[in-house]
Amino acid sequence: MDQRTPASELRDRMERFRLRMDAENPSWEAAAIFGRVNEFYFTGTMQDAVLLVPRSDEAVLWVRRSYERALDESFFPDIQPMKSYRDAAAGMGTCPETIHLETEVVPLALLERFRKHFPFREVKPLDAQAAKVRSKKSAYELSLMERAGRIHSHVLEDCVPGMLTEGMSEAELGGEIFSRMVREGHQGITRFGMFGTEMVLGQLGFGENSLYPTSFDGPGGCRGAAPGAPVLGNHDRKLRSGDLVFVDCGCGVQGYHTDKTVTYMFGRPLPEEANEAHHRCVEVQDETASMLRPGMVPAEIYETILGGLEPAFLENFMGFGERRVQFLGHGVGLQVDEMPVIARGFDEPLEEGMVISLEPKKGIAGVGMVGIENTFVVSRGGGRCITGANAGLIPVY
Repeated sequence: MDQRTPASELRDRMERFRLRMDAENPSWEAAAIFGRVNEFYFTGTMQDAVLLVPRSDEAVLWVRRSYERALDESFFPDIQPMKSYRDAAAGMGTCPETIHLETEVVPLALLERFRKHFPFREVKPLDAQAAKVRSKKSAYELSLMERAGRIHSHVLEDCVPGMLTEGMSEAELGGEIFSRMVREGHQGITRFGMFGTEMVLGQLGFGENSLYPTSFDGPGGCRGAAPGAPVLGNHDRKLRSGDLVFVDCGCGVQGYHTDKTVTYMFGRPLPEEANEAHHRCVEVQDETASMLRPGMVPAEIYETILGGLEPAFLENFMGFGERRVQFLGHGVGLQVDEMPVIARGFDEPLEEGMVISLEPKKGIAGVGMVGIENTFVVSRGGGRCITGANAGLIPVY
């Protein structure tokens, strides 16, 4: 099967990026894209390269390594080899006064190496413009995300209950889930845009380990393997009867992700308080999903949903204690944490084809993190779920 991004996709993406830059940065002269994710989005390949986009000329992908692979993988119309940025500078001609680039991605040392051959005076960001273009998915992109969603649904809803065995460690469960997902077609990596974020699979915890504080900006917790590797799952925490099992992970196909959380009751039912909180989270997910329609404003959705929640339920909602996040959902695509975000301050209306993961969750002392997460496509009839229909808190006993 040809895994190359169609040439028509690449043309449309570049055109929409230029239009967005024209609208939001009317005086822009040139853009330089270094980040591998944006490079892949606009060219269909991930190389040690820079994509130069002059306002008044055609874009060129200058590749240090591997030029041969870029030619093999990409339908991008102009791919050129370079030994250093000197070659790209010679090919571009006169350097503009201002360069727009990914200020969230480009390290200072790389910027200075680039500046040696491109003597621009000012740097301005293009991060938001690229993110907004990426937020609206094409039918081609949605087809890949739907494949990821089917893998996600099958593994977490159908396979994980059979993996749970008393005495197994969190790390063992994480390894089994990862292995099964890869066998089903998962790409083996979960990408985030947040600086310094590292994920093997996602967040996984037995009992109150799912409340353990992390640096990750999400409602769940994870103790992880060790302070130097707070990922996957803990080797020492063993599964016991009565445990809540919390699994929050991404799944990807050809670069495109879905995001999903499923919880399980192992051995015996959870306390009624936890059951009630979980089912209220599912109701919140469904209510929010019904509002994922073109023209709806993310900030207004957020305020409407939170304004309708009971004060008692809001305690430890979207986190635990003081560790609570200020969103209900987030965009998903080539990265798990994309735009738009269902939160205050996000005032651009939703568009059909945007993809958003909703994750209402609530921490319960002595139990862990209950709640749910699924990935939805914005559509005229409301959010269309592509990661399965199970309401979670699956009994395994």
